[in-house]
Amino acid sequence: MFIGILAGLATGALWGLSFVAPRAVAPFSALELSVARYLLFGVVCVLLMADARFRPLGLTRRQLLTGFGLGMLGYFGYFLAISYAVLLAGAVVPPLIAGTAPVVLAVVGNLREPAVRWRRLLLPLGLVAAGLVVVNAAGLGEAGSADSGAMLAGIGLAVASLAIWVVYGLINAAVLRGERAPSALRWTGLQGLGAGAASLLALPFMLPGASPAEGGEDVLRFLAWVLVMGAVVSWFGTYCWVVASRLLPLALSGQLIVAETVFGLGYGLAYEHRLPTSPELVGTLLQLVGVALAVAIFARRAGPGRPVTPEPGIP
Repeated sequence: MFIGILAGLATGALWGLSFVAPRAVAPFSALELSVARYLLFGVVCVLLMADARFRPLGLTRRQLLTGFGLGMLGYFGYFLAISYAVLLAGAVVPPLIAGTAPVVLAVVGNLREPAVRWRRLLLPLGLVAAGLVVVNAAGLGEAGSADSGAMLAGIGLAVASLAIWVVYGLINAAVLRGERAPSALRWTGLQGLGAGAASLLALPFMLPGASPAEGGEDVLRFLAWVLVMGAVVSWFGTYCWVVASRLLPLALSGQLIVAETVFGLGYGLAYEHRLPTSPELVGTLLQLVGVALAVAIFARRAGPGRPVTPEPGIP
């Protein structure tokens, strides 16, 4: 169990970098980082397929198309949306909105197959909503009139990234829990190919407006972040999550998802060289407590052998 907990925390620490990387690579754009990152992720998956365990063998045509499409949407699409959300809305709001994903998935699952009485969810959902209102209201209040539009656009993109996350989680879980489910290594490799293909399709849109680097230092910093995000965060982060999912009961692994939000907030505030404001701190605590309560309620209702929420798999 100890190894599983470490793997889950490592996943959160790695995936949390997605909330600061787009700002760290300036003057390069979020699109350039997304294209380079997922091209590398696809290359890594291709290289690993020298070993037959990583090849998408034995999958049906439907599984191949689904996995490939999930890689394009869930990896490339999600990161692009959350990247611009961070650039527009700052370090605090996007991680908090994306961090509601476990609750949203649980609620969607409860709508499809009722497992928990809705009155039991009033407290955790109320805490999540209150936390988001506190942080977003503070952010909009502190922003000038010229920045309010950017903040709202960033919030919209964060919501879009949350929607992508939820759709990905539902479809991904349906495949992995269906008949003839593929192995984790083969499924990850297939989605890496999809993410790499999306990068290739976006490449023509990136080249005409490539960001001018101010010097070799900018290029080296960009390449370093591409290496970290493509090879370490995308592939190794997913591997760590697979280990955590296998070694830990859902009641515990589900709560570890919140680590991504915590690390993302920490990285963002460290990048801005500041402590959270009082509204940010209060809103963050409200939301984290609400998410933890909601996950615990669903996990306790389902028991260790009956998962009620799809396993997330977005780096």
